[in-house]
Amino acid sequence: MNTETIEADYLVIGAGAMGMAFTDVILNETQASVVLVDRNHQPGGHWTVAYPYVRLHQPSAFYGVNSRPLGSDTIDQTGWNKGLYELATNSEVVAYFDQVMQQQFLPSGRVQYLPNCHYEGDGRARSLISEQRYNISAHKVVDATYMHVTVPAIRPPQYTVAEGVACEPPNALPRLQGQYQRYVVVGAGKTGMDACLFLLKNQVNPDHITWIMPRDSWILDRANIQPGALFANSIGESFARQTQTLAQAQSLAEVFTELEAQGNLIRLDPDITPTMYRCATVTQMELEQLRRIKNVVRKGRVTAIDPDNIHLDQGKVPTDASTLHVDCTADGLERRPARPVFDGHNITLQTVRTCQQVFSGAFIAHIEAAYQDEAQKNDLCTPVPHPDTAEDFLHTSLGNSLNAVRWAQDEDLSAWLLAARLDGFTSSDAPPPDPAQLARLGEATQLAIENMQRLVADLN
Repeated sequence: MNTETIEADYLVIGAGAMGMAFTDVILNETQASVVLVDRNHQPGGHWTVAYPYVRLHQPSAFYGVNSRPLGSDTIDQTGWNKGLYELATNSEVVAYFDQVMQQQFLPSGRVQYLPNCHYEGDGRARSLISEQRYNISAHKVVDATYMHVTVPAIRPPQYTVAEGVACEPPNALPRLQGQYQRYVVVGAGKTGMDACLFLLKNQVNPDHITWIMPRDSWILDRANIQPGALFANSIGESFARQTQTLAQAQSLAEVFTELEAQGNLIRLDPDITPTMYRCATVTQMELEQLRRIKNVVRKGRVTAIDPDNIHLDQGKVPTDASTLHVDCTADGLERRPARPVFDGHNITLQTVRTCQQVFSGAFIAHIEAAYQDEAQKNDLCTPVPHPDTAEDFLHTSLGNSLNAVRWAQDEDLSAWLLAARLDGFTSSDAPPPDPAQLARLGEATQLAIENMQRLVADLN
């Protein structure tokens, strides 16, 4: 057994997207040294084990690390994302993070990268392959694993699957497609949508697909989540309408009614009121495809699958040996309890803008580099936990707005946001806003905050 002692300014636990985004800003805005400890054999976190046909649900233009563009900043000319900014594939994201590590982090001379290692706590790490151990002395310990991203490939289904039943994670679809007569997609979140779209794209008859949907979801129209000057006017108008709605709505139901009418939120079935909101995005063309699937089962969660039946909370549906069950139930956006980001020696990475993990990792690193007072740092980095229920749309919208107001009051921070590649909602190449229009938006935002606080109190 060999033990190596390492000293650094920061020990970052986890080389996933958030850990990489944090480290990137630390390297570019300070002279600090970093030790990155990660269980995987290469950087990228869950992307290294995600299903191969997965794509970003947000434009590549504001994903990755702040210092390096991802993709070629182009508009898709074909496919169901046509007319919108490109979405990186799984292989592109994995290659990108590896390039960041090999071409930027390691050549800096200020990063030591320990892949295939388990962090045991108290500065101790051990190799998962050899007998190598490490004692790491660092001024700050950064937990980049707290958000607990889980994908189906790294854990078994949380329901009983009888022997002989074909049940696989979505990773298996490319190699198993064509071996089965029917497909049952279990799960209504982003992964379930992706599995359904994969099957439809590969010409599977939609009547041969059953979609088990424990909860219907409010979904974001991706057309309203586009960066840069090209979409600046339409996005600005959409944001202004949403802010006005949040300022005037008398109930949560009215919020959803108005935002759906404006096109900001969409749903699979107009006759069913969604009870879930998880930040999933689709285009109108993708929504049309998903609506081709008519065998949608709304009987709660799966509890067990045996050779003849799929058992659910509220009944059962038949199955057979010719059916592949695709487990899409892992919680990739788990709602985690908020905790202080900065706590003495420890930094816990969390989202400070709804479902914007890499932006949040970079933002927290900038606050760490540019500010000294811990109370001020925590005030600027108030967590906005991942949403789960429809009501959480209101909670996260309020959290986003409160943070935005805090940030806007700091001129230096506003300038950093304007130049930050990962901030997809401000852009240095967009035309400057009219001062009077900006003032009106500020007033509307304050009214929206006050009204959302009232609506949240009513929910409680």
